[in-house]
Amino acid sequence: MKSLKKKRRIQVLSVAALALVIATGTIGYSMRSGINFFRAPSQLATEPPQPGEVFRLGGLVEKGSLKRGQGEVIEFKVTDGGASVPVKFAGVLPDLFKEGQGMIGTGKMEGDTFVASEILAKHDENYMPKEVVDALKEQGVYEGPSS
Repeated sequence: MKSLKKKRRIQVLSVAALALVIATGTIGYSMRSGINFFRAPSQLATEPPQPGEVFRLGGLVEKGSLKRGQGEVIEFKVTDGGASVPVKFAGVLPDLFKEGQGMIGTGKMEGDTFVASEILAKHDENYMPKEVVDALKEQGVYEGPSS
């Protein structure tokens, strides 16, 4: 009788462990396309992304680099003080987007140009995304909000 209880307990634990492994694998597989890693322009120079990899690029919009093309195409450069990356975006920019301000774009590299599918700009005078602040501090060009 004890042997049968022991076998049943082992079977239940084995099935539960297998279900846990399958659930973890399924969740990891489904989330792999939704994870976008943040990179600063200086990081792109030292660690280029994989071909077709979608990631987030952040920094300051370089002054004098904003060019509006045909239709909705906008080109500009993003810098963190150490390196600049040309960006191309087809769409409507946020109202607060302007030169010298912080931004984060989601997209991928095509050659040496970052092609953004989404652009986010800071939403008020004092806010800048933490990743952008950290990247700017690392390059020694961060200027805090003026009070």
